[in-house]
Amino acid sequence: MSTRKRPVRLMGAPGLILAAALMAVGVFWWTTTDATTYDTHVVKRSDIEATVTAIGTLQPRRYVDVGAQVSGQIMRLHVQPGDAVERGKLMVEIDPSVQQATVDAGRAEIAGLRAQLADEQAQARLANQQLARQRAMAREGATREEDLQMAQATAISAQARIDHLRAQIDRTQATQRAEEARLGYTRIYAPMAGTVVSVDAREGQTLNATYQTPNILRIADLSGMTVWTEVSEADVRRVKPDMPVYFSTLGGQSDATPRRWESRVRQVLPAPPKPEGAASTSDSTTPAAATKAVVYTVLFDVDNADGELMPQMTAQVSFITALARDTIAVPLSALTAAPDAPGRYTARVLDDAGRPQTRNVHVGTRSRHLAEILDGVEAGDRLVTAESTGDGGMRWFQW
Repeated sequence: MSTRKRPVRLMGAPGLILAAALMAVGVFWWTTTDATTYDTHVVKRSDIEATVTAIGTLQPRRYVDVGAQVSGQIMRLHVQPGDAVERGKLMVEIDPSVQQATVDAGRAEIAGLRAQLADEQAQARLANQQLARQRAMAREGATREEDLQMAQATAISAQARIDHLRAQIDRTQATQRAEEARLGYTRIYAPMAGTVVSVDAREGQTLNATYQTPNILRIADLSGMTVWTEVSEADVRRVKPDMPVYFSTLGGQSDATPRRWESRVRQVLPAPPKPEGAASTSDSTTPAAATKAVVYTVLFDVDNADGELMPQMTAQVSFITALARDTIAVPLSALTAAPDAPGRYTARVLDDAGRPQTRNVHVGTRSRHLAEILDGVEAGDRLVTAESTGDGGMRWFQW
């Protein structure tokens, strides 16, 4: 039995051509590789502000609370909130009947004392005349020593009564001046020019000024305002007198470009405001006080010639603690703090080939989002702010 070998079939022409092409040129190989994409920021020059932000309340720079110094019923109230008043304008009239009666009684008492003084002066003249006669008779031995002494005592007593009455008149006149002043207090005039911003009383209301002065209204000069700003204890040490500050109001936030008012810090009050109703001897070391946020009051003034600012408005305040103009500015998110080297950071910058290079940089003024670069980065550099890795890269392999 014989065996026959089968012939081996070679590839067809198309297969040979394909194999030759792959061997001559190479292979296009698909693979899953990691491709890194960098988000960059082109370094530019700009201004950088370091600020402390806070909330403030607008109050008139100059104002006065007008109160009643006498008790009585309000008969006339000549002003309303919003009225502009000049200094000396009559604003309130209080029933003067009680004070007028007191003044009239004082005048009558003074008149009676003056009548008594006239009578005592007449008696004193008579006593002096009798004393003169007794002295003349005594020189001639025509009177007794006892009669002369009686005449002298009578003259001295008459003069003493005159002095006493004069003192009584002076005291009564002083009391009378006080009563006449109180009578004048029943008509209240504007102590300054300004605007009536509030009225706390009504016509017909009875005021009791026995123990305290009841407030009737407030007059304010609205041409200048003071911003009372509450700064947290964490930031208050960064705020100094004469420091530049600016603010905007809540009402202007809807505008395309909110208006900004600028000023300088006038005063940093040394103690936090006392909470309403707190006792003066309260212990600040109690647990309740320790857990409560502490704020300090910072004051600054601003002109209000156009009347855009109103009392009790809320101001969003920014105190400028540091300012760098036209400087190299980069995002803080692109910097990494160097350990044990305050003010030193590292940043990654793309070179011409698109590869990130790490650089050491020195940071100056910082805001919430930007940092001033003193050295290590130049304008025009492409700073890496973020990177991402994706799939689908391609590689060519040569045989």
